Amino acid sequence: MPSSPLRVAVVCMSNVNRSMEAHCILSKNGFHVRSFGAGSHVKLPGGARKPPVLYDFSTSYKKMHSDLSSKDQKHYKRNGVLHILKRNERIKPGPERSQECPDPFDVIFTCGQRAYNQVVADLCARDQETWQPVPVVNMDIDDTLEAASLGASIICELCQGLQQADDTQSHLAELLQAAKEKTGRSFLHMVCFY
Repeated sequence: MPSSPLRVAVVCMSNVNRSMEAHCILSKNGFHVRSFGAGSHVKLPGGARKPPVLYDFSTSYKKMHSDLSSKDQKHYKRNGVLHILKRNERIKPGPERSQECPDPFDVIFTCGQRAYNQVVADLCARDQETWQPVPVVNMDIDDTLEAASLGASIICELCQGLQQADDTQSHLAELLQAAKEKTGRSFLHMVCFY
């Protein structure tokens, strides 16, 4: 069993809801965790019958909150976006892109097929320097508050199982199979290298 906490990355497309909920839960459970988005912009739902609102990844959660509050506070409060942004502010200043992070992790979880494809493509395009393996595991999580909460709990259980394993690589397949049987969800996974 590793003596230090597992180094975990969680990635969704915008680093706002799903990855941040998992970041919050994993952090509370003692894991060394970072969260990221894999998209080109942070994309938040627009107002009624309006297109999505896009932000650069350099925009802080506080600035997004202020901007959306000034546009239509009632709408963004009702749909939960302002609550999510406040939670995110307590965790870190703003969203980050996974493609810009050079740090190694013991495991990377993605919250959707698009994020998984982006993360795997990015890792495979990098020069492998240390050849340290990193499993990339995808679990499709709908982008709702309830689904993000449930997904974060499942990711946390998987991390707890990996933390107790002598060898992360050899135990991952059995942990994913057990999680599939318990939750009915399927997981994509592959090993990339740093």
